[in-house]
Amino acid sequence: MTGSVREDGYASGGNTEMSPEQRVPEWGGDDLADPAGATSPDGDLPGVDPTELTDEDLIREMHSLHRTRLDTLRHAADSALANHLRRTAELETEYLARHPGREVDPGRLRDA
Repeated sequence: MTGSVREDGYASGGNTEMSPEQRVPEWGGDDLADPAGATSPDGDLPGVDPTELTDEDLIREMHSLHRTRLDTLRHAADSALANHLRRTAELETEYLARHPGREVDPGRLRDA
């Protein structure tokens, strides 16, 4: 995010106390962002409501977002990154709501 400036006028970056999702409000005012990509014509944010997706569609959408994650993080306009973070959070929240007892691989656990 070279040249990125927070809404309060200070250059962004280096703040390790906040997650990217918490920093989304900082990423406003992209001069190069495509305004048509930020919202749909009726002013809503893009994407089907995750609660309306089938399990198969929900998984497919999450695969798509995760496949494009690094490229979006490194090269997309700030508004596109903010939209990517928002959509990922929406889809993953819906997945967790549907699968609260999801299977956890014991090999991925750390000793406490």
